[in-house]
Amino acid sequence: MCYFCNVESQESKGPVQTSSLEVPPVRVLLFVLATFLGFVLLELWLYWQYKDRPLQLGLWDLIFWALLIFWSVRVEVRLPLNASMSQLFLFALALVVLTPPWVAPLVAFLAQWDRNTWYKVLFNRSQDGLATAVAALVWTLAQENPLFLGRWDLSDGVGMAAASISFFAVNTSLVAFVIHLDSQTSLREIWRKNMGWVALSYILLSPLALFLARAYETPLLAGWGGWTVLFFLIPLYYSRFYWDEKVRLEEAFDTTLELLMNALEAKEPMTRLHSERVADISRDLAKAFYGDEAKAQEIYRAARLHDIGKIAIPEAVLLKPGNLTPEELALIQSHPQRGVELLSPARKVAFGNLVYNVILHHHERWDGRGYPKRLAGHKISEEARIVGLADAYEAMTAGRPYRPAKSPEEALAEILELSGHQFDPELVPIFKALWEQNPIWRDRQAYLEAKGGSVSRSTSPQLFSASGSPSPSEPGPRTSEE
Repeated sequence: MCYFCNVESQESKGPVQTSSLEVPPVRVLLFVLATFLGFVLLELWLYWQYKDRPLQLGLWDLIFWALLIFWSVRVEVRLPLNASMSQLFLFALALVVLTPPWVAPLVAFLAQWDRNTWYKVLFNRSQDGLATAVAALVWTLAQENPLFLGRWDLSDGVGMAAASISFFAVNTSLVAFVIHLDSQTSLREIWRKNMGWVALSYILLSPLALFLARAYETPLLAGWGGWTVLFFLIPLYYSRFYWDEKVRLEEAFDTTLELLMNALEAKEPMTRLHSERVADISRDLAKAFYGDEAKAQEIYRAARLHDIGKIAIPEAVLLKPGNLTPEELALIQSHPQRGVELLSPARKVAFGNLVYNVILHHHERWDGRGYPKRLAGHKISEEARIVGLADAYEAMTAGRPYRPAKSPEEALAEILELSGHQFDPELVPIFKALWEQNPIWRDRQAYLEAKGGSVSRSTSPQLFSASGSPSPSEPGPRTSEE
């Protein structure tokens, strides 16, 4: 596993223009240099300790294994958070078995090539080399201290298991921490998205490294063990599709949901780009509130879906310009529950509770006068409070057939006035600070123009109806106790 890997993804149609003199944030640079230094020191120590061990592989053997490592990195699988996963660990561990402890780390460090900037290349080579060096040390200690169960020598099996776990622990820890330093994403979130789901397949594949090493030592075809190793490249290559297909499945699911949201906006054209603008506001607000990029991105994804239940609402009711009957209002207010029901097949497969909390509770109010559950205060999840505020601001500045759009200044004033009533009083000052930075979402017309269009006619004041009922996205009245 590595970070910054081949950022010029396969979808790129031209060469990536990167500056070889690019410098990362100081905290990232220091960690990259510390990782490189750690690799160098451990490599020098391994060489000093084990330089007298004979190197039984020739130059062409080393080139062969170096090419396998190079190939494994080139067919990596992209993961979320700008990371990737490859089968480098299999060939590095096999080389650990075949050579003195200092050889495999050096090959793992040298047998890579990409067009990233210098510090990205240095980090990926160093962390792979350091993980291999730790695994080589663990394997060597296991061989120097054999373990028997009766007459059975368990040294190889136990040694490979320990070396594999060591490699995985060092590799994932270094990658997770550099992601954390670079993006401020929580380590827990990084593990959940990038490491947790590949751990089992990694552990199951690791014994294959020992098999490849032993197969190379005992040629079965034409006097060269490399043929056996090459034969196993075929199932190895296709095994990577387990990782690849999981990532692609998530991407396909996101695309499907994007199509659903496009269908909703086509059904309700007056709210064109409503969910996208709500999502942008929510992401900025969540990032300022949590200081966690991954959390903010998760809330962004949930906000894109917050009105998905409106697909189940008849257009005659959804687009009605005049007063709603009590039955019609109840139908409109059922869209959060309908959204949860619509996405229920994806629970635990594509979405966690955060998404369902946003969909179900984004119309709850701090004072308990919202819907559908009439929750109040901290009983409403933080993510729903964030999206609810963003949703209200977008609706106020967008306009509806039954009332004209408010200016950004008017909408902000209303949000400040309703702090502690409709909105979380802790979120409102954060929102105000963001608003004052003049983000692109502050003015709806500027936002739509930036997205490739202008404000639709349906948001103009001519469609205003003084007797219209409140929008389901619009702030409701204050409580009578004020």
